[in-house]
Amino acid sequence: MRNIGEIANNAQENATKLGIKKFDIYGSIIDETSVQVDQGEPKQVKASNRSGVTVRVWNEENTMGVTSTSDVDAKGLELALKTAYEASFFGLKENVPDFSPEATVPIHNTHQEKAPQAPVSELINSLISAEKELLAAHEAIKGVPYNGLAQRDIDRFYLNSNGATRTESHSLASIYLYSKTEEEGRKPRSGSAFRINRSLNNLDINGCIKETAEKTISHLNYEKVKSGKYLVVFSADAFLSLLGAFSNLFNAQNILDNQSLSKADDLGKQIASPLLSVYDDVLHPANFGAESFDGEGTPTRQVALIENGILKSFLHSAGTAKRMNAQPTGNASIGAKVSVSPHFYHVFAANSPEQALSLDTAENVIFIDDLQALHAGVKSLQGSFSLPFDGWLVNKGVKTSIESATVAGDFLDLLKSIVYVDKEVELTPGGVCPKIWVDQLSITGE
Repeated sequence: MRNIGEIANNAQENATKLGIKKFDIYGSIIDETSVQVDQGEPKQVKASNRSGVTVRVWNEENTMGVTSTSDVDAKGLELALKTAYEASFFGLKENVPDFSPEATVPIHNTHQEKAPQAPVSELINSLISAEKELLAAHEAIKGVPYNGLAQRDIDRFYLNSNGATRTESHSLASIYLYSKTEEEGRKPRSGSAFRINRSLNNLDINGCIKETAEKTISHLNYEKVKSGKYLVVFSADAFLSLLGAFSNLFNAQNILDNQSLSKADDLGKQIASPLLSVYDDVLHPANFGAESFDGEGTPTRQVALIENGILKSFLHSAGTAKRMNAQPTGNASIGAKVSVSPHFYHVFAANSPEQALSLDTAENVIFIDDLQALHAGVKSLQGSFSLPFDGWLVNKGVKTSIESATVAGDFLDLLKSIVYVDKEVELTPGGVCPKIWVDQLSITGE
């Protein structure tokens, strides 16, 4: 990455030349290599270097203009600063974004280590071996139509005219496998798994193969399920998918825009079972893509969203924090409009329930592994959902795959109907989470 000090000096020199007194710049550079294979042959090999820089400029009237560029040399910065300055005279007059009050607070643990990039041939061979092993796991598995192995280096920086300077770098490697079956007279069945780590050497490829095979095989002997109300167990991935679909619940910008299930005065209210706690915890040790600052330069941190079922905090940018008399939480992304989003969920059991529940002893419960069609089946402002899913009917540890079914309900009612939260958490792309048990959810069979 181009030296952050050089970018800062170029920006300051050009700003002085243009008569600009107030500006900030956020940028990222991603160097990525990814491969896909098909029946033992490379299907797609991609290498990309993506860079993006967002420049914000405030004029003498304190209105702001924004522009984006991929060019961070002296000429590119000069043009971006000039364009943003010109755009500032057409900017918002009310609730104008400002520097984060925490943009210059020291951060002691920024990530600056990158893992060595493995050669493309190693990525291809590793993925071909994984595909071969998955096809050999069961005679019904005929293909791995979706797969991918990727490694990326990420550099990020933020600077502003008040002297804030932040930079960090890290590496990620990930694998995704999705296998499909073909049996005469039977519907195709599938299973998938995902793994992520800091480097290819540390990536649990074998664990991904094993999980994909086990899930796929477990769906072969499927049966219809009767419609009705069930005790439902959500996998970590399924619950976090649902939580993400209704993340407006915690989003301060959504609340200010009246696009949320929450209101500003809902803090302190019981919105879920006392058994549930939810944090946004970007710095969690299991988050290999942890970021130490957000798009405004605010240090990231652990944010308690729900504790013992009580709504404790919202996710803030500098602007929403100022308007709601709160502290920024490090969840902002800058652009034409500052947006707020969660980083990495940490869901865990807040209290010990009266009795522990287990799939080994529970009778006739629905175990939902993967929710589908979230883009179509979620009404995020109404709180309702109706979603097809992959899962099993579980009776005393015996899992029977469900041929086809949907789960429906109201998300706020679901939160209050949680009757058990497992102790053991699982890592997913969206965070760490245990199995979540919800009573009396509506299941519609085929």
